[in-house]
Amino acid sequence: MQLKPVTGTDLLCSTFCLGGASIGSRLNQEESFRLMDAYAERGGNFIDTAQVYANWLPAIEVSISEKTIGLWMKARKNRNQMLVSTKGAHPFLESMQLSRMSQKDIAQDVEGSLRNLQVDTIDFYILHRDDTHRPVQEILETMNEQVKAGRIRYFGCSNWSTERIIEAQDYAKANGVQGFSGNQMMWSLAEADQTQVVDPTLIAMDSVMKQYHIVSGMPAFPYSSQAQGLFTKWDSGQFSPDDRRISPMYRTAVNRARFDRTKKLASELSRSITEIVLSYLTSQTFHTFPIIGCRTQDQLEASLKAEDLKLTQDQLAFLG
Repeated sequence: MQLKPVTGTDLLCSTFCLGGASIGSRLNQEESFRLMDAYAERGGNFIDTAQVYANWLPAIEVSISEKTIGLWMKARKNRNQMLVSTKGAHPFLESMQLSRMSQKDIAQDVEGSLRNLQVDTIDFYILHRDDTHRPVQEILETMNEQVKAGRIRYFGCSNWSTERIIEAQDYAKANGVQGFSGNQMMWSLAEADQTQVVDPTLIAMDSVMKQYHIVSGMPAFPYSSQAQGLFTKWDSGQFSPDDRRISPMYRTAVNRARFDRTKKLASELSRSITEIVLSYLTSQTFHTFPIIGCRTQDQLEASLKAEDLKLTQDQLAFLG
């Protein structure tokens, strides 16, 4: 994989980020190590994780994803080859209504992630949620304190509204402090109906946010980049159009029409559905680093084949 600059930083990130939610949990340590080995061998250097990952599963060690990645980097002695990133400031799962964005909360989460990952510095730290009742200047000053202390190098946001991102970036520019270096949102070729999202704290890409990325050049790190494999499952016949296993946020006429156009373009280009879906993201005018939620090496290889496909603006407009 190619390494591309994360705009406004000295970080270089592989085209695709490996999703880490299953690492150490649904995938045991041996399986996780094999998957991460295969990803790194293909030039991947960004494994997306978070302090909260897999904490929702019963009888699973807290922060097992971070801890497994830390063990892997130590075993492979490849910390310097990896762009170490994680997310924090997520509410406790038993009290999602209570924000954890205070200076104390953020400092506690950063310290915990440093221990779990077995590193001295986190290259890219992402705030997993927002607290709209807390001024952006307070949050940015807290993050800049962590930068000055050497615990993190750069930071970004996940599940923040465009309005709040702009407010934060404007404050950073006006006050000469570091602002967000990237945005992680729910985004795929399959459009997410925000009214049907079960967790209201999740933010999906919309036209306003996309325009902001186009104008500002802020890099995007989309999660759910393949919409749980929706189009591939439709194409294989694994899911019927109205299969109840499909999340209501994706089970729409809009997405069925997008699937039909995706299938048509895939046939014309002699490429797979997966390649079209991922190339829709990587072919944008701003740097986009999709997070791919692979659990097997076959799934990994199928996703990585999309790297050399560049869709035209006309093709992007045709798809969605």
